[in-house]
Amino acid sequence: MDILALLFLLAASGWFWYDSMRVLEIARNFAMQACRESNLQFLDNTVANIGIALVRDPSGHRVLRRSYRFEFSETGNSRLEARLILQGDKIESLFFEPYQIIH
Repeated sequence: MDILALLFLLAASGWFWYDSMRVLEIARNFAMQACRESNLQFLDNTVANIGIALVRDPSGHRVLRRSYRFEFSETGNSRLEARLILQGDKIESLFFEPYQIIH
């Protein structure tokens, strides 16, 4: 492998790692905010990446679609799952597992 190809591979790997960490933080902050607005507890203060795919955004550009999962609780006694999908760094969808609304 020549040096130019190796440098390109290292640069691409570095960009992917940096972009993944940036989008992971966006997902974590959005999940925390969504739980707060719904009066839910955001458990473990983390989201986990569960999938990645190359897709086209509405303007036709190729972007990475990343899927995340996190856990929440409505009472503090249960652990329920939610899923969050980002297209690039924009929120595409958020799904909470059904839960009981506590007043």
